[in-house]
Amino acid sequence: MIKILLVDDEQIERDGLEAILKKNFNDITIQQAKNGRVAIELVSEFQPDLVFMDIQMPGITGIEAIETIKSDYPDLKFILVTAYATFDYAKEAMKLGVVDYLVKPSRVKEIVDTVEKVLEQIKVEQKRLEVNKQQQYTLQKAMSLFQTDVVTQLLFDHVHEIHLEELLEMVDIQSTAEKFVISVIVPNGFEACYSAVREKVSKTGSAWVGALYGRQLPIIVFRKKNQSFRNQATMLAREILSLNSSSEDNKLFVGIGTVYSSLDQIRQSYQESLVATRDTSIPRSFQFYDELPALVSGFDEETTKQNEQQYFEYIRNGEWDEIFHRITTIIDRLEQEGTMLKQTQQKVMELFWIASRVLSEMGIESDVQLYSFKSTDYRQLRAETSHLLERLRKSHEENHAAMEADIIQHIKQYIIDHAHKDISLEAIGREVGLSPIYISKIFKEQLGINYIHFLTECRIEKAKKLMRDPSKSLKEITFEVGYHDPNYFSKVFKKICHSSPKEYRKKLLSKVE
Repeated sequence: MIKILLVDDEQIERDGLEAILKKNFNDITIQQAKNGRVAIELVSEFQPDLVFMDIQMPGITGIEAIETIKSDYPDLKFILVTAYATFDYAKEAMKLGVVDYLVKPSRVKEIVDTVEKVLEQIKVEQKRLEVNKQQQYTLQKAMSLFQTDVVTQLLFDHVHEIHLEELLEMVDIQSTAEKFVISVIVPNGFEACYSAVREKVSKTGSAWVGALYGRQLPIIVFRKKNQSFRNQATMLAREILSLNSSSEDNKLFVGIGTVYSSLDQIRQSYQESLVATRDTSIPRSFQFYDELPALVSGFDEETTKQNEQQYFEYIRNGEWDEIFHRITTIIDRLEQEGTMLKQTQQKVMELFWIASRVLSEMGIESDVQLYSFKSTDYRQLRAETSHLLERLRKSHEENHAAMEADIIQHIKQYIIDHAHKDISLEAIGREVGLSPIYISKIFKEQLGINYIHFLTECRIEKAKKLMRDPSKSLKEITFEVGYHDPNYFSKVFKKICHSSPKEYRKKLLSKVE
């Protein structure tokens, strides 16, 4: 439906023009304004596509009204209506971008021909805007998937340098040298609010949201230059926590890792953010890692972090004998220091909480919160600890045994078959029934490259084959292999093939000839 506004101080002129337009055009809706001031007010309410503007009106002239309206609606189309076909009016109209003008009185055919021409312009532009809008939506959706996967790769592997460099450009995030991770622990059934968290975080323009792994959601945050780390982290945590429900049993909790300058250390910040969630009972519902007392005293900061790093790796790799040794050593040390049994129980429970969070990354749910230590002495505490570790070991081994022997081949084939689509680790996870993080881990372990690198190679190989067809443009090939931005495709292609798509194709076709 095309909206048309008729502006003239003479009603007979407006009514006559409206009758002509309605008789000759379908799918139009018309409103009238008796002077320039009314027209200015009506444009914002009616949102017309085309305005017929009389020049000579009392008060605000047509030219003045167009100038005012154009400042807010630069793309709005105007047809100037005047009783004076003077050069000055035509010159002024051209400056304002008026698409055409009619001299009163105009013949019906002249009016119809002029309107047909302008409506065709409007329809072409509307179609182009709709296509651009759809392309933007598709690109944003693709970037959302891509961003989520890159978070997974950064936190649990090493993302391919090509993608990190280009992604920073494409998502338009103000990247800084310093970055940190926050982990949001969510209640059961929170999945429906994932998009609400993503929306709040995206408004900051300085963070990437990962996938929801079990009950935890990692977010990589880029430090803002005009804000302190603590202030930025606190504000973001409170924004996320504003989504909390009124139920005490259904609340979010945010753990905040340390700021690091290297991407290689971003994984450390993530693990710290998980450690910071070990006590979710504090009233403010968020905790900085650097505010926590060490799980076991007597170590310097670097040794403490190394111990935590090893503990995370032992759990991810299923090295249960090492985990048992680590925890029993801590119990022995605390007993020798004369620590009260209740305090030691709390320390051990915190270690189990961390273990449950790491297992949750891999899609292995084990609700540590239900475990209840009722030990009356250290001997009983050791026995209970051994029992709980055995339960975690069993959960991990059952999950590992459920994997089919050819799972990697299945994943590879799925990527090859769907490389032209906006696939993600989450989509692959749904296909094979595994956690995205676990897929990333086993993919790298068994193939020696990460998932994104393999996906890129599939797309580039397909692009090379399509380039043999001279009838296909490079832009068509870009979209056909799964990219949404020809410039981005060109950069990735050049990094991998050491020549631009245009240069590569020129050499390829010259050999064929």
